[in-house]
Amino acid sequence: MELQAGNRARPSDADLLEMYRIVVTILKNDEHSHRVIKSGRVIAPYYSPRGQEIIPAAISVNLNRDDYICTIYRGTHDLIAKGVPLKDMWAEIAGRTTGTCKGKGGPMHITHPASGCMVTTGIVGSSMPIATGLAWASQIKKDKRVTIANFGDGASNIGAFHESLNLASVWKLPVVFVCQNNLYSEHTKFANATAIDKISDRAAAYSMPGVHVDGNDPFEMYAAAREAIERARAGEGPTLIEAMTFRFNGHLLGDASGYIDKQEMATAKAADPVPRFRKLLLEEGIATDEQLTAVEVAADTAIREAIDYALSGPWPGREELRRDVYAQELSA
Repeated sequence: MELQAGNRARPSDADLLEMYRIVVTILKNDEHSHRVIKSGRVIAPYYSPRGQEIIPAAISVNLNRDDYICTIYRGTHDLIAKGVPLKDMWAEIAGRTTGTCKGKGGPMHITHPASGCMVTTGIVGSSMPIATGLAWASQIKKDKRVTIANFGDGASNIGAFHESLNLASVWKLPVVFVCQNNLYSEHTKFANATAIDKISDRAAAYSMPGVHVDGNDPFEMYAAAREAIERARAGEGPTLIEAMTFRFNGHLLGDASGYIDKQEMATAKAADPVPRFRKLLLEEGIATDEQLTAVEVAADTAIREAIDYALSGPWPGREELRRDVYAQELSA
């Protein structure tokens, strides 16, 4: 189904400002990630979500703190939006014991149940079956939690996509499948590997709504997320959202993205969703330039402090090699 403009739920001014705070934090985090890794201060793989900031921001303001998300290795923006503490996240990226997984998972496996981030996975598409399982648990427990499964366009072509959507629909599970379609799967253009124009059309095969939206439009993305989340929480089953966006960088840091047409990239960057969102907030009188600048400065400061905290933390010792592998007996 397509969203109709007249039926769109509009975010409140407070929601829009919170979305902008998240968007700017993601942007600043991306900028600092490039700098700190290129400087050699942190040695880690990095999959930039630059250009995709609006999607998780619009989703997060519609979620409760105890709702779940599952994301993939290009998921730093999803983690920030869901509220994973920046210091803990950066400590994990830096491989320190103060990280979310004691420095043993690294940037491709950041997990923080306290904020509802149940897994960051390095396996393409595996966020979906895990999210389906979490949604099943919520249905059994009747806890009214909703689970978001984030994945890319390439993951829609693997078996786990079809298995997850089918089971979620059969059991009417409270899960929302969010395909962040940035038009490139690793180094492959979407049209060269997917035999359908819209991934959202695949939802019809599983008797669930398929919503195709501009993921860079804060109003469209908010409306799609709100409707799908409310539907899931009401026990009406899953939704597939295809959020159209674009990846401003290569597959990972160090990839020059020469396979992306230069004009295509230039057109996408000219429509950068972050400054466009900022302009919208100013034009609609939702915030002043001074207020938005303060938000931007605060986000930049928070990222700098998180990196300093991470780099001051200790490395895991040898005793950690066998911990968190088998269940350990608890002392009385």
